[in-house]
Amino acid sequence: MSFFGGLISTVFDRRYRGAMSDDAEGRSIAELSHDLLGSQGEVSGGTLARLILDRYAMMSTDEKRAFFEFMTHGLEIDPQAVTDTLQTYRDAPSKSSYRAFAEACEPKRQELIRRLNQVPGATARLVAMRQDLLQLRREYPALEPLDVDFQHLFSSWFNRGFLVLRPINWSSPADILEKIIAYEAVHAIDSWDDLRRRLQPNDRRCFAFFHLAMAGEPLIFVEVALTKGIPNSVQDLLADGRDAIEAEQADTAVFYSISNCQAGLAGISFGNSLIKQVAADLSRDLPGVKNFVTLSPIPGLNKWLAQSELPAATKDTQRALAAHYLLEAKRPDGMPVDPVARFHLGNGAALHAVHADADTSANGIAQSGGAMVNYLYDLGQITFNHERFVTDKTVTASSEVRALSAMMDSKA
Repeated sequence: MSFFGGLISTVFDRRYRGAMSDDAEGRSIAELSHDLLGSQGEVSGGTLARLILDRYAMMSTDEKRAFFEFMTHGLEIDPQAVTDTLQTYRDAPSKSSYRAFAEACEPKRQELIRRLNQVPGATARLVAMRQDLLQLRREYPALEPLDVDFQHLFSSWFNRGFLVLRPINWSSPADILEKIIAYEAVHAIDSWDDLRRRLQPNDRRCFAFFHLAMAGEPLIFVEVALTKGIPNSVQDLLADGRDAIEAEQADTAVFYSISNCQAGLAGISFGNSLIKQVAADLSRDLPGVKNFVTLSPIPGLNKWLAQSELPAATKDTQRALAAHYLLEAKRPDGMPVDPVARFHLGNGAALHAVHADADTSANGIAQSGGAMVNYLYDLGQITFNHERFVTDKTVTASSEVRALSAMMDSKA
């Protein structure tokens, strides 16, 4: 739209919104939603979308649940229409019969979400709306089909092609730095000095994905330490007063913290692309860096030990128990129990090493007795490892990790 065209649209939109506001007061959000679905004009559609989003923002939890129930049940597909149009397409395949079938298969709530997204700032508001839905879904599982539609749309809207990778450093805008502090989910940042230690030295990096529709909000970020050798303790990585090295001296890039920032985007995969993109960029910019590893928590270890018949970890058995858990503890579908393991192994990483007393923070002790693990991202093996993991659930692991796990088998 041209500059003057935009001005004219804005004027008409304001007038239309003002004229509509009185009438809208007596209409339910369900009625406004049906109006939006029937709207043909860009101006009137944008005005209706704003009214619905504004109305939603003022709702109580019970009102939001009622709106979600309306979207789930009132804007559902018509199974008979799906069956009929499928039969028509089978009998006479054509562009028009396929279009009719595709339209019948899509619930009206998907189109409602799309139309709500046509106004500036709506994407962030819809992400927040899904966060509300995810919280309510736990108590009201009948809302799950609606979440399937949100996730389907968000997977397209937040496709890798729409994401922008940006470095975060000590010179980044203050509002972005504040969000890095707030969203850090693995190793809490307890002060601005702590943040400076993670961003300012020459051997530290931080990268985040952003989306143009939510430009001021990081979606996910990773903190990276450039080191000599593969580290075995997060305390050493984050120590105050440690001796920094020049980036060109490093041979290893350590992904020691990965934080998803938007609860409403749960289930939308960013981490895989983020790690691979950052590894590729660092490999290009710092040719001396040959190893790409994580220093990752093992969040399910203590819970699993408490539920199993294995003994509690001691100083001597901590590494062996952690290795055994990572290799042998499986869900009914054959995937590892540990969520961090599923993430990295699913990305094509390999279990490289397990360390005792690697995270002595209160959270680290509570999760795993302080044990941590290195996952190795071998850029030449990522695709092969990923395929083995997703097709036959094979976990790629070093001989050291397998030997540690075997120690527990021998004691069983």
